[in-house]
Amino acid sequence: MKSFLRKHLYALLSSLMLTVLTGFVLLDTFVLPHAVASVATASAASTTTTVLETSQGSATETAIDTVPSATAATSSTVQTAADNAEETEEVTITGSIYSGNGISIVITTVRVSGTNAYVADVQLTNAGSLKTALAQDTFGSNITQTTSAMAAANSAILAINGDYYGANKRGYVIKNDILYRDTIRQGDNTEDLAIYADGSFAIIDETEVSAQELLDSGVVQLLAFGPALIENGEVQVSASDEVSRAKANNPRTAIGIIDDLHYVIVVADGRTSESEGLSLLELAELMESYGCVTAYNLDGGGSSTMVFNGVVVNQPTTNGNQITERAVSDIVYIA
Repeated sequence: MKSFLRKHLYALLSSLMLTVLTGFVLLDTFVLPHAVASVATASAASTTTTVLETSQGSATETAIDTVPSATAATSSTVQTAADNAEETEEVTITGSIYSGNGISIVITTVRVSGTNAYVADVQLTNAGSLKTALAQDTFGSNITQTTSAMAAANSAILAINGDYYGANKRGYVIKNDILYRDTIRQGDNTEDLAIYADGSFAIIDETEVSAQELLDSGVVQLLAFGPALIENGEVQVSASDEVSRAKANNPRTAIGIIDDLHYVIVVADGRTSESEGLSLLELAELMESYGCVTAYNLDGGGSSTMVFNGVVVNQPTTNGNQITERAVSDIVYIA
């Protein structure tokens, strides 16, 4: 026995070290949180550009035009006055309706393909009401909160899970007019949804335009999951399309635009006996039925969650055995 141990000691130690190293890498990638910057720090650093992760992966910060101009201050004052005027409007709130302050939201539940889908018809008078938020107000990896917790922290009227940027090391990240990451996504799917300052949507390909160019062109939000469901009024997926190795029918989250400041947001339950889940094609066809000219698939599965006036509307689940929210890295919300 001793002879065996002496003979194979190096191999045993090497295997042990390799196991420990592999375990650490997996923990570091998927579990251990790594904060790069807080939202407040990123916002204060620049009114024009903030890049917190470069193509080399290091944490750097570039500040340009850090002192707002007099024009910007005047615009801010005018907007504040407009916001105060809107706040005097009568607000109507029920379990499925919010109306007031330049925001109209109507929630309906539809049954399609053996699936419960929750549809929010959203009409805004101010594009700035469509926002995103990061878990714990922090950009980084493996930093998460539930959709409902982020919704409450940001006084959201309506919130859905976003693109779960924190699960990836690469891919453009632009949230609320701040560029956090400028590295191109790896793999076949490099389609993102760009949301501009005027509230319009466009499907972009990361390989065809830089993150800085998107920011300079007026992109204030960039959602990087995909694929695109509808572009220029045409369905872009087929029955054979799927996200990575996911099952054909899943809980889903999608956002689409009908016309100026008129949006449709859908969250579909799945993986339960009551609600099977939708394929990408079924999701696209549902968005098309509401008149969406552009629609985009967001993170789904256990992440799919809709919160309206502080209440989780749908039945989020990862495996169907337990109805509970999954903590995610970001949300899209109306406030």
